Amino acid sequence: MTKEAILTPLQKYIKIESLSGFLLLGATLLALIWANSPWSHMYQELWNYELGFTSETFEINKPLILWINDGLMAIFFFLIGLEIKREFVIGELNSTKKLAFPLVGAIGGMVFPVTLYLIFNQNPDTSHGWGVPMATDIAFALAVLNVLGNRVPLSLKLFLMAFAIVDDIGAVMVIAIFYSGNIEVTLLLIALGMLAVLYLLAYKDLYLKYTFFIFGIVIWVLFLKSGIHPTLAGILLAFSVPIHQKISTKSFIGNLETITDNLKAASVLQTPILSKEQIDEIDNLQDWTSKYQSPLQQLEHKLHDWVAFIIIPVFALANAGVAFDSQYALSWDLIITLMLSLILGNSIGVTTIVLTAKKLKIISIPSDINKTHIVGVSFLAGIGFTMAIFIASLAFRTTPEYIDSAKIGILLGSLVSAIIGYFILRYNSNRPNTVTRM
Repeated sequence: MTKEAILTPLQKYIKIESLSGFLLLGATLLALIWANSPWSHMYQELWNYELGFTSETFEINKPLILWINDGLMAIFFFLIGLEIKREFVIGELNSTKKLAFPLVGAIGGMVFPVTLYLIFNQNPDTSHGWGVPMATDIAFALAVLNVLGNRVPLSLKLFLMAFAIVDDIGAVMVIAIFYSGNIEVTLLLIALGMLAVLYLLAYKDLYLKYTFFIFGIVIWVLFLKSGIHPTLAGILLAFSVPIHQKISTKSFIGNLETITDNLKAASVLQTPILSKEQIDEIDNLQDWTSKYQSPLQQLEHKLHDWVAFIIIPVFALANAGVAFDSQYALSWDLIITLMLSLILGNSIGVTTIVLTAKKLKIISIPSDINKTHIVGVSFLAGIGFTMAIFIASLAFRTTPEYIDSAKIGILLGSLVSAIIGYFILRYNSNRPNTVTRM
């Protein structure tokens, strides 16, 4: 297999994420314009519109924005879980050597922003927002790198992807431990019991599509009602998806040859309509194909475009619309704190930790990545849009004025980080003479 053949799927992934980043930017701008236009009341009314159903024994009613943040974002987290599992099993994080470089960078990109937030924050009412600046938005960050084209090596994009995945793991753990509500233990135990069944099936390399779907819906509702944020159900469900099934390649090829022979021997009608024998063999082929395909890979492939081009832009449209003449007084202390935490925390944290670890020979850095690349990408790590806004909505759920202020701080901090990172990488005079072209 050629190097080009290996890189093509990764390049497609990067391009999809980059396009998603531009779409995300468009949705953000639209939300800001709409929220500050004469039709701003329509913006607020739309996202606060109540949807749900009620019965004698069960009720679930939520504003549209919470269906997006709790429901659609569970699918986003499910996809993240699939990507994390794939990377740990067969990808860029499947060995200590591969994991060391992005792991060290992610530690710096989480610890330093949180530390700076706690140092700069002087308001006890906003101290709970320390988790906001710790996660990188991969779509926006990759979009910036893609604009730079062949000025940055592919290995730097690989680092940023792996870095963001490790970063997401940290953010998910923070949400689970610090930003969930009062826990209904009984409901949580039932959900965990159902997850245990799915994990057992995965261990046996069994993937029952309809069983998984029904269990997934029930587990999501149980998490929602138990007080644990339901998006975490998405992550845990993803880990229960088997990466392969029991049908081996040798067995599949053997059956494929049999089906081919049977198709050749089947009666052929002199019309475009297939004979019954041919239809039976094609059905047989589809059945064997579904049993052979990787469930994890198949789900990831089907969901990626939906998440990149619909779910994340819709999330941005629903959450980024901050009215600058809002009825709530903005907290400029919170805005500045978040800006500094995103910009300085990530740039100082990632650069310092990575270069120190390299000097101590704890990690090895690809030869086509130089110090300026590390500094530039560390600023891009300060682009914290999607996950940061999501955590802010959890941290300040009872104080709308702080949510608006946090969104402004995230938007401004992410914008400044993106601009600084872009220009550092754009004018990197020490870049390698030969880099992998996209």
